[in-house]
Amino acid sequence: MAVAWHSTRRRTLALFSMLGFGFVARRAIAPAKADPADERPREGDHLAAIDAAAPVPLEPKDVTDSLVLAWPMDPAAKLVRNGSRLNKVLLVRLDPSMLAGPTRDRAAGGIVAYSAICPHAGCEVSDWSASQQILECPCHNSRYNAREAAAVIDGPSTRALASLPLKIVDGKLAVARPFIGRLGIAPT
Repeated sequence: MAVAWHSTRRRTLALFSMLGFGFVARRAIAPAKADPADERPREGDHLAAIDAAAPVPLEPKDVTDSLVLAWPMDPAAKLVRNGSRLNKVLLVRLDPSMLAGPTRDRAAGGIVAYSAICPHAGCEVSDWSASQQILECPCHNSRYNAREAAAVIDGPSTRALASLPLKIVDGKLAVARPFIGRLGIAPT
C-alpha cells in the first residue's frame, strides 16, 4: 500500500510541476500588456499642458515666450500618456529664422519640443532664459541650446536633451515622429 501511495504522489507532484512550468513559460513568452499611459509619444499624438484642468490639445498660440510643459495625448482615445515621467515634454517658441540644422526640421511654426528630463541626473529641466534661448536644469546647472537641438552648452550633462519632432494638424500641436535621442539618465 505504501508503494502505491508514493507512486501516485510522485505522479501528482510531477503533474503539478509540469503545469506550474507551463504557466511560468506562458508568462515569459507573453508578458503582461503595458499600460497605454506609459507608452512613448506616437506620431499624431497631440500635446496637452500638464497644468491644464482638462486635457485639451495645445495650439501654437498657447506657446508664447515662456516654457510650457506638456504630455503627449492620443487624440482619438483622449488618453494622456503621463504614466512615465520620461514622456514629459517641454515646449518653447523660437524665431524660426534662428533655428539651426535639424532643429529647423523638427520645429512646427517656430515651436520646438524636448524631453523635460535632464540626462545628467534625471531632474526636470524647468528653467528657460528667453533672452538667451537657453534651457537649464536647476539641479546641477546643465544648460542646453534650444536653437541647436538642445546641445549641451555647459554643466555636467554629457548629452543633449532628446528632441520630439512636431507638426501642426488641424491647428493643434502634434507629434511628427517619436523622440530623437536617448531618454533618461546617461550612463556614467
